[in-house]
Parts: sequence; structure tokens; C-alpha cells
Amino acid sequence: MAIDYRKRPIPEKAAAAAIGAEQVERRAPGLVSLYKTAAVSLTKHAVAGERAAVYLVLDRSGSMRRYYRDGTVQRLAEQTLALAANLDDDGVVPVVFFSTDVDGVADIGLDDYQGRVGPLHDSLGHMGRTNYHLAMEAVIAHYQKSGAKDPAFVVFQTDGAPTSKAAAERVLCEAARLPLFWQFVGFGDDEFRFLRRLDELPVPGRRVVDNAGFFAAGVEPGAHSDAALYDRLLGEYPQWLAAARAAGIVRA
Repeated sequence: MAIDYRKRPIPEKAAAAAIGAEQVERRAPGLVSLYKTAAVSLTKHAVAGERAAVYLVLDRSGSMRRYYRDGTVQRLAEQTLALAANLDDDGVVPVVFFSTDVDGVADIGLDDYQGRVGPLHDSLGHMGRTNYHLAMEAVIAHYQKSGAKDPAFVVFQTDGAPTSKAAAERVLCEAARLPLFWQFVGFGDDEFRFLRRLDELPVPGRRVVDNAGFFAAGVEPGAHSDAALYDRLLGEYPQWLAAARAAGIVRA
């Protein structure tokens, strides 16, 4: 009997990552597993093939000391960099360290990421209080100065509420008109009431689109699987991307 090949389903071509697997394996072999896990989550959330400039914001308030010492923050940086390799072809993540003020800004990249966070943190001196809005303004300024055409995906890690809640709300609401999505990640045992409220600020009453997500990673953030972390990071991003495109904030 003749076989009608036309009836066979044609497999869909996988959406291309910003940086190919071969290049990641050559430049950062230690990130290959994370890179592949991030790709699976991007596909699951229907955003594989999208492009975005990825940022990482790290809390340096005094209560964060243990997470720098035990490597948890370094691990988050590696997870973020592997996600960025799928979304951004420059292979670099700008990192903003903040406490009372913006303590410092540095880049981590595929060619120079191993063990970077601890020394950078140690070089920045005193660990202070927690002011989200200054770190957020630093990300916005960096993004605008970069001339990026793609939107930005910002992983914003903290372990508590900011000193100035009103300023954080103001900056987030003002930034809703910009092509930046803020994914807040809570470390520690705080109840994160402020971040939960920030995540739920009304649309359109306070902001033009919902431009933020939040999840609490708990006292032991490293206990989560990489797959679970990526699913939480990307949980609200597709909805923002669709809303931002509909509103003309992100190019269609």
C-alpha cells in the first residue's frame, strides 16, 4: 500500500535561542544544563524565541550576608545568565547591587561569571538598608542609555520591604510606560506584604499595564529546582508582553 507522506505531521521548528547551544558549551560549559532548562521553561510559557535585555538586581542589606556567603546569590546570577543566553545575544547581564544607595554596577558574562558575585559584593563595602527605587532608577537609566530595541526582563532579588515604600511604588508605576518587566524574588522568611501589594497595584488605576511579578523563594532559595525557579521567573512575563504590545509599549 502506498504511504501518503502528506498526512504526516510536520514537526515544528524550535524557536532559536539568542545564543546557540554550541557557543554556550564552548564559552560557558558550566551553564549548559541551566541554559537548556531555561529553554524548556521559555517554550512552556510560549515565549521561546523572544528577545529581551536581562538585568539582575541584588540586595546588599545587612540581612543578606548569609546568602552571599553560602553561594546562593552566585547561583541566582548563574541562573539569570543562562536565561539571558536564551533571550539576549550579547551574553552579558548587567548587575546592580543596592542597599541604602546603589552600591555598584558590574557585568557578568558567559566568559567571566564563575565565582564573580562574592568578590564583587566584598569590594562594595558596608551593607546598608533597603531602597528599591534607587536600584530601579539605575536599571531604567542603564536601559535607556543602552539604546536597546528589545524589552528588558529584570530579575530583582531582595529579602525584605524597602525603607521608602512610596518611592518604590512611584517608580514602578511610572516605569509601566516603559518596556521593562520587573520580576521580584524574595529570599528569607519575610512575609513580603509590600511586594505582594506591589505586584497587585491596580491597572489602569495606578499603572497602564501590570509590569511586575513576585514570588517568595523562602529561607532556602537554593532548594528549588532550576526548572521550578525558571517557571516562577517566567510566570507573569507572557501576560505582560502581550499587554505591553497591545498598549504600544513594546514593538509588535
